[in-house]
Amino acid sequence: MSIEFWLTTLVIVATPGTGALFTLAAGLSRGTRASVIAAFGCTLGVVPHMIAAITGLAALLNASAVAFQTLKYLGVAYLLYMAWSTFRDKGALTVPEDAQADTSSARKVITSAVLLNILNPKLTIFFFAFLPQFVPNDAPNALARMLELSGVFMLATFVVFAVYGVCAAAVRNQVISRPAVVTWMRRVFGASFIALAGRLALQNQ
Repeated sequence: MSIEFWLTTLVIVATPGTGALFTLAAGLSRGTRASVIAAFGCTLGVVPHMIAAITGLAALLNASAVAFQTLKYLGVAYLLYMAWSTFRDKGALTVPEDAQADTSSARKVITSAVLLNILNPKLTIFFFAFLPQFVPNDAPNALARMLELSGVFMLATFVVFAVYGVCAAAVRNQVISRPAVVTWMRRVFGASFIALAGRLALQNQ
């Protein structure tokens, strides 16, 4: 596995985006366990894009403006929903009050994390353009090679996002003990989700 693949993967994964933002929010609001769950959910959300790239479905998405726009605006709508939920104290920054609420919150965290990555057409096209560069056309067992590289990318995603979340969880007590700070953070994260929705809406194929 080339050093170029590792460096490209780390740069892409470590660049702050929707998944990293959501994982940070989960760590700050619910602690280490929730941040790891969010990181795992974001990693699971990569799987459909990986399958699409390997099976060639990404080529169809790249070629079809209608398919791309449909998935893109579904992603925009979900990001706006996340912003609305955050502003209403029912999103990623809601602090659970008991064990039952915490269990329910864990389900919501992983579901939201998966959907955030699934509804991102750029991720599918990224896989379609990224993986083949490191798998020569005449390479034996090309499918196995692409699966291996995808697995490494997913592992890097999980590790980096989990580190983000755990670091956020480390300062959680200082945050949740100050209602004014929590309110400010909800506004910042809600506005960030809106900004990400706007950026996604302006993206082209």
